[in-house]
This record gives sequence, C-alpha cells and structure tokens, in this order.
Amino acid sequence: MAKKSLKKLAAEYHLEAYDEKMQKAILLQLQRRARRRKLITVLCTVLAVGSLGYFAGYYYLADKSGSQFAELSELKTKEPVAKQPSRPQKPVEEEIPDILDEYKNLYNKNRSIIGWVKIDDTNIDYPVMQSPDEEYYLTHNFNQEYDRNGSIFMDPDCDVLKPSTNLILYGHHMRSGNMFGDLDKYESREYMEKHDTIHFDTLYEKGVWKVMFVFRDRLRQDTEITFKYYQFIEANSAEEFASNMNAMAEMSFYDTGIKASYGDQLLTLSTCDSREEDGRFVVVAKRVE
Repeated sequence: MAKKSLKKLAAEYHLEAYDEKMQKAILLQLQRRARRRKLITVLCTVLAVGSLGYFAGYYYLADKSGSQFAELSELKTKEPVAKQPSRPQKPVEEEIPDILDEYKNLYNKNRSIIGWVKIDDTNIDYPVMQSPDEEYYLTHNFNQEYDRNGSIFMDPDCDVLKPSTNLILYGHHMRSGNMFGDLDKYESREYMEKHDTIHFDTLYEKGVWKVMFVFRDRLRQDTEITFKYYQFIEANSAEEFASNMNAMAEMSFYDTGIKASYGDQLLTLSTCDSREEDGRFVVVAKRVE
C-alpha cells in the first residue's frame, strides 16, 4: 500500500491520537484486513465462474443427451436393417421369439438393449439396457460412452424371456428432469391420475402397465429382516406374492384401486431420493395389456 494511502487511512481512522508505534501496528492490521477482503473477493469470483461453468456443462450434457435419445427414438420408425441374432447371455430352454421390427435397428446398434419405457407427457421416453455388470449403465449411455446421466437399465437378475414376476428398472434422479428425474412427481395423486399408464416394451412384445403403488423406501442392511422391494423379482408362491403386495400397499402414498394377484406381471421404476441416506423413490405398475 503506498505511503499516500497509509496517510489517508491514518486520517480516516483518526490515528493521530496514538503514538507512532501504535499507528504502525494499527495500519498493519488494516493492511492485512484489506488483503483478506481482496483474497475473499477473488475466491468468490473464481467459485462463481466455476459454478457457472459447472451448470453450463451440466445442461449442455443434458441437452446433448436429449438429442441423442431423440435420434434413437427415430431409429424405431426406420426400416430395419438386417443383422441381429445373438441375444440371451443366460441359457434359456424355450425358443427365443423374434425381435419386434421397431427395435431391430437399435439392437444392431447396441445388443445390451432390452426394451423401451415411455410415459406420455413426461420426459420418460428411453431405451432400457441390461448388463451383467449392474453398475455399468449408471455411468454410460446407449452408445457406451461415459455419461453422468447414465441410462435406464433393468436389474441383471430380471428375465424378460421367462418372464420374471417383477421387472425392475433403475434410473438416475437428474435435476434436469432427465432419466427418472421427474419420477417423484408421482407423490401427488393428481399427477399419478394424469400419468397412470406406463408403456414398457421388451424387444419381443409391447406392454401397457397401470400404476399400482407409489412409495419411498431406502436400501437396507442385509441383516434387516424386512421387505426389500429391490429383491422382489420372483414370487414362488401365491402366499409370497400376497405378502409382497401387502408390504407395498402399506408403504404406498395412496390406493390407486389397481389390484394384482399371483400370476400377474409387475414393473417397478426406481430412482434415488435425497430425503434420506440411500433413499429411493419407487413406482410399481401392473401389466394390463
């Protein structure tokens, strides 16, 4: 700080009442305080610029991801190009059905696709992937590139050919609303009534599902003896099925009026919920077509 500035400071703070030694000590503290303010200002500016850069990058990737899915959706309407066979990674005894024409091009592009999920008038309109590595599609998109949005993917223990009693789909809860970012809107009964139908096709057949339960839960310790929705894939008896239905009905925010019995097929959509550690938001639907 220049001498002239020091004189101004001395006059501003009326330091003439102090001796020279005390004036110097006070001025030194004032200089340090001024430097601290400058440093804080610089740091705040850097943080602000960094934050703007982060959000700009975040929404750029969200827009990019959205355009990629629009392109994938267009592939469903194009004439299928030959190539295909090869599918189950698991051995199956029954004959494998033909892939629906609208999914042949997508299957040729990435053989990990297992179907497509869509809810009218929402952002949910995505291919569904399945991999033996249950974490792969948490961080990769359809083109197998790293992507923080990840993909919608099916639990590796589910089987669309068998099929499993319950097919569980996972997706990130993105702030942009992408993936399953809007799934928690189902907490509102009014919203559910306007979006009570889920279209989920496997590669082999089309399906229509009606929302049955909506609830919050969390990942639980293995030692906890309680219903764990993410472990409900197969019901081996009517009693087991009824027990699981009762558990979800008790957790559900409201009664949708949709009932299921042993032999019916279920679809579960699951995403993270920040209200508690390891929280999850869950929508369960019953197949009606």
